[in-house]
Amino acid sequence: MSTNSTSESRELVETPDLNGAYPRLDEAGVAALAPLGRRRRVQPEEVLFREGDRECQFFVVLAGKVASVEGHGTPEERVISVHGRGRFLGELSLLTGEGSYYTAVAVNEGEVLAVPASRLRELVARDQGIGDLILRAYLIRRSILIGLGAGLRIIGSRYSPDARRVRDFAARNRLPYRWLDLDGDPGAEALLAQFGVTPQDTPIVILHARVLRNPSNAELAAAAGLPAPSSSPARCDLLVVGSGPGGMSAAVYGASEGLRTMVLDGTATGGQAGTSARIENYLGFPSGISGAELAERAMLQARKFGAEFVVPAEAASIEKDGGQYLVRLADGSPVTATSVVIATGARYRRLDVPQLDHFEKMSVYYAASQAEALLCAGDPVAVVGGGNSAGQAAVFLSRHAAQVTLIVREHDLSENMSRYLIDQLERIPNVRIMLVAEVRELLGDDTLEAVAVADGRTGERSVLPARALFVFIGVRPCSGWLGGLVDLDARGFVRTGQDTGSSALETSRPGIFAVGDVRSGSPRRSARARWPSGSPSKESGRDSRPADPRKRGTMTHATWPDGADVLARVGQHWGLDDDLRGHIAAGRRRGAGLAGPDADRRRGAVRHSAGGDRDLQVRRRLRVRGSDWGDPGAARGARRAVPGHRPVRGPARAGHPARAGPAARHLLDHQRGGGAVHGAVGPARCRDGAGPR
Repeated sequence: MSTNSTSESRELVETPDLNGAYPRLDEAGVAALAPLGRRRRVQPEEVLFREGDRECQFFVVLAGKVASVEGHGTPEERVISVHGRGRFLGELSLLTGEGSYYTAVAVNEGEVLAVPASRLRELVARDQGIGDLILRAYLIRRSILIGLGAGLRIIGSRYSPDARRVRDFAARNRLPYRWLDLDGDPGAEALLAQFGVTPQDTPIVILHARVLRNPSNAELAAAAGLPAPSSSPARCDLLVVGSGPGGMSAAVYGASEGLRTMVLDGTATGGQAGTSARIENYLGFPSGISGAELAERAMLQARKFGAEFVVPAEAASIEKDGGQYLVRLADGSPVTATSVVIATGARYRRLDVPQLDHFEKMSVYYAASQAEALLCAGDPVAVVGGGNSAGQAAVFLSRHAAQVTLIVREHDLSENMSRYLIDQLERIPNVRIMLVAEVRELLGDDTLEAVAVADGRTGERSVLPARALFVFIGVRPCSGWLGGLVDLDARGFVRTGQDTGSSALETSRPGIFAVGDVRSGSPRRSARARWPSGSPSKESGRDSRPADPRKRGTMTHATWPDGADVLARVGQHWGLDDDLRGHIAAGRRRGAGLAGPDADRRRGAVRHSAGGDRDLQVRRRLRVRGSDWGDPGAARGARRAVPGHRPVRGPARAGHPARAGPAARHLLDHQRGGGAVHGAVGPARCRDGAGPR
């Protein structure tokens, strides 16, 4: 970017605010930030931070203009945005610790307010108004970068399974990237020659002037600045395996109560919900929200309370280790935890058709995100499935593909799909719906060219052009890594609650809980509404038919209560007096904490076992049904009624006793006496196939 002359400076007009991406702070907002940083003058062409820099400062422009420039100083330089007085710089990487994807350059002489990133995170956690403004802007800016193809560059062949793996990992983790296809982009080979790389070495990733040759997911994660693994053994109070909505909610509730909480996931945060292009009926988002944005918000919320995320991470096995549980990762790293939440979810089943193995490497997909949409832009595609995920995929892909054919086995879409989705599909001109139909054959040479579909009523076959096939049928649980430690049902889902003689979400092993799609009896949805007793609801699986396992992607307010219920069960594992039961109920009714003459006595409910065993023995278990947490206000009241509960204000340091009630502090002291070390763990995924999604 050249700004040496006054005329060139004038040409850089401030970027308009796009849907809240570039808001302007008012005087009160600047005043709130001022004590956290320092003012300083800047000169034309001065660089405030560069591509690849981590832990950059948060800058507010007080005078003059600052430009965000990709490829600064190179022939491919381009201006992403220009900011004037009152605007702030940066995007999501400033909060997540990733390297910056562009350079910030002063356009002319001016003044900025520089705030350290750590102090910004404290303010975001403390001041809801400024926090929401910055977070929303950063999320939208990340989406803009993804749409522009800024950030890292991935070069490879569309026929390469490794190239697809790298692209999928980048897309699922919302890493902005540009895809250069060796088979269709004339500039791809020239770029390889520039870096001295042969086509045989592809796929390659170019990130911050660094070239990675066919990197593993862990190598790419480390280069991008995702949570860094550690080779040292890790210990925590609460280990959450899988980061779908159920796992995220458990992490938020656990960390907010002062527990050292660690979350592992094989690919990216968000689970299956994270791949949803648009979730229309999630409470609080009247215009809808993408699954990726919802996952990003949940991760930031959990991290605000001190939860630690490790991605990618594969849980290979679990075993009892004295009074705790030892989870072994695929790379051999151990993680020891007092309580474990199984949230590994379930995977869509594969089609039983010839040549699936051949085409699955480059033309068959089990998610419909922006990455897949760009690959099939302008082509005909087919979507298989009759649930909400299939419907959402068809709606989203219709904006990119020339023709979308939705192939459904049922006689009517309303059997397994929400009405609002059906209405949308019927209004889209390039979406064709085939009912009572099944895919019987995949056709093509190197890549998919068409699918053969059979009519279930007449048996008549037809051939439909399709360059990509999206499959959303049935599910299989990711539970193989459990190795028989907990009871499973006949299909491999984890049994909980009455099936095991324990409380709602607890498995057959005390201290191990299961949430989300991996749990037996779950409606197989990202979340479910808890309707009043006796009210029929297709969403909650209370109508006359069994809940359909394909009906995903539609979310309701009850995602988080599962996490609150898990937290209550973790409290059981610590041990709490039976006479608290009435006060828990009273707390739910009036939203108040403990009161009365016995309050002081009740605040010390945890006891060691007589033999000094490392387990915390339960004198009496709380009996709180999962449905009791359906109302968020009731959940807050119940948590306040737990002895010693203190709401966390501001960023909590995981495991810090000052942030925990007596029960948690007792547990922390007990673990530290046993040599507990807080750390992170190495890369892995869910052992039984593809990892928690």
